Amino acid sequence: MTSSPHASPVQVEWVEGTQFDAGRPDGPKVRIDGDARTGPGPFDMLLAAIAACAATDVVEIMRKQRTPLSAMSVRVEATRVDAIPRRLASAVLHFSLRGAGITPDKAARAVELSVTKYCSVRSSLIADAPVTWTIEIV
Repeated sequence: MTSSPHASPVQVEWVEGTQFDAGRPDGPKVRIDGDARTGPGPFDMLLAAIAACAATDVVEIMRKQRTPLSAMSVRVEATRVDAIPRRLASAVLHFSLRGAGITPDKAARAVELSVTKYCSVRSSLIADAPVTWTIEIV
């Protein structure tokens, strides 16, 4: 396996308690809270990263198919293993797409390509944590 150029560094700064601010050193920050009170917890951020990564690709693929979206949401349902560490066991991404001219075939192709081929976050997960999806066209 060959490696590609390094990703931009991300820095995590402790704020207080279990709260941290994370982001690129000179970029915007997001609050991560281990207790999920003042911001999403670390595991929530992992799930959000999978969904946002896949959604970004879906937006681009749908645009290239000449069926641009007017709205999209992705709800993530995940299961974790019972043992410590309670890593991701599986995730289901529920896509809800809205836009003129979206067909089930085009939506299915866009989501499948995104999740199985282009989403680098999903591809970075260990192989035994499957990520699947559902699609709703509104």
